[in-house]
Amino acid sequence: MDSGRQLAAVGRAGARGAIAAMAMSGVRQATTSLGLVERTPPEQLLKHVAPALFNRVPVNRRPALVEFIHWSVGAFGGAAFGLLPRTVRRRAWVGPAYGFVFWAAFEATVAPKLGISRKRHGLGEQLALLVDHTLYGVVVGSSPWPHAD
Repeated sequence: MDSGRQLAAVGRAGARGAIAAMAMSGVRQATTSLGLVERTPPEQLLKHVAPALFNRVPVNRRPALVEFIHWSVGAFGGAAFGLLPRTVRRRAWVGPAYGFVFWAAFEATVAPKLGISRKRHGLGEQLALLVDHTLYGVVVGSSPWPHAD
């Protein structure tokens, strides 16, 4: 694939990543309202990585900051998906698997380093976050341009 087509595929995948993160936000609204998820990973990240920024933002604006950060990470993850070889991206199972790997990598590396392990929150929370990351992968992997992506 030439560099122009590759760049376009990365851009489209990045857009799908942002949209996928927005879809995850809907799932998270339900799972936090039901008490399955105490705090979302983006909120925990902000509190641990940038507490001064998080605390400077008025309480009523913090959800918007959390969403913006989440959508940005989603776009970045989508763009990374777009870097995968086309023959890999086009397989139906790769998107959901990518979402699973995204979740597993966070849980295995980032969360423990920040002291935000899900193990202490229970299986229900882990499953809820696995479901929303799988949804992320489904959306990221679903290309409306199957012959171009």
